[in-house]
Amino acid sequence: QVQLQESGPGLVKPSQTLSLTCTVSGASITTDYYYWSWIRQPPGKGLEWMGAITNSGSTYYSPSLKSRTSISRDTSKNQFTLQLSSVTPEDTAVYYCARAYTIVVRSTREADYWGQGTQVTVSS
Repeated sequence: QVQLQESGPGLVKPSQTLSLTCTVSGASITTDYYYWSWIRQPPGKGLEWMGAITNSGSTYYSPSLKSRTSISRDTSKNQFTLQLSSVTPEDTAVYYCARAYTIVVRSTREADYWGQGTQVTVSS
């Protein structure tokens, strides 16, 4: 069974870098051709796709976040990581990792497996 699990700090100070890791089990991020994605949901708002990394290591980013976002992977641990720099309180959200069929994820239908989500709050 495929499982994804997000991990990382729940509280980040403004101007710092948010770093989250998604650990994948039951599937391989290097052989399975999906878009291993990061999506977030701010309070009271819809899903916002942030970016993705493929099995070959190619990366794709949301244009609105591209200047602050980096997605990488640790193939030995079957993990992929999100880094979001210069965070502000507007980056407060539940952050999800997911295995997606498409580059851009706009709804839950476009990914078949999701992590449970992790709340990240940006506050001093």
